[in-house]
Amino acid sequence: MASRIDFNCDLGEGCGDDAAIMPWITSANIACGAHAGDDATIRETLRFCREHGVTVGAHPGYADRAHFGRREMSLPHHELIALVREQIARMAAFAREQGLTLRHVKPHGALYNQSARDPDIAAAIAEAVHGHDPSLRLVGMSGTQSILAADAAGLRTAHEVFAERGYGADGCLLPRGVPGAVLDAEAAIDQALTFAQRGEVAYRGSEAGGTLRLQADTLCLHGDRDDAADLARTLHAALTAAGVRIRSLESR
Repeated sequence: MASRIDFNCDLGEGCGDDAAIMPWITSANIACGAHAGDDATIRETLRFCREHGVTVGAHPGYADRAHFGRREMSLPHHELIALVREQIARMAAFAREQGLTLRHVKPHGALYNQSARDPDIAAAIAEAVHGHDPSLRLVGMSGTQSILAADAAGLRTAHEVFAERGYGADGCLLPRGVPGAVLDAEAAIDQALTFAQRGEVAYRGSEAGGTLRLQADTLCLHGDRDDAADLARTLHAALTAAGVRIRSLESR
């Protein structure tokens, strides 16, 4: 049973109520301007982090704003390293401007999902993170290639699980559009509590009916949901009521 968990959210994407979400989370993954966001949204989100004591993370993705970074791409190894490292450096510079320090990196969308499955993509991301600052933590899908590559590169890691996304039997997220891929608020609360209390998740989709054990260091809520602010507050209350301490990874 997990007595504590980090609660993170993907923010600065220009499509959610970041100000209303921020009081309920402990870590923010901020869009770096590739898949979404710009100088203004980065600065605003960082100000919110400073006001609420939320840990700052970079959220690099494919430079594909038309598809919100959710379309899988194939880039040469050196181009992928450069893509990720440039976004990390940009976020780190903005954080310093606000008197804050970048603490972690979590890839976005298709890049995140590909790094969970593909060891070469996972290695490129880990190399980019390590090349910028080997003290940074890499947040990756729990138990996947992303975590293995980060461990191999000597990075600190955080096994991430998701409150409101459905899992398949392989331990990966079901693709958006598949039944069970996006959970309603009630199901999300149940799933978050199961992760925090037992380190388990019931998988869904065509093979629904079983459970998986996954390490749960940090719980993610997507900030682009219409109900993200209300769900963040409700998740925080439910976890706290269950005796789970919500703490930043950096406070461990």
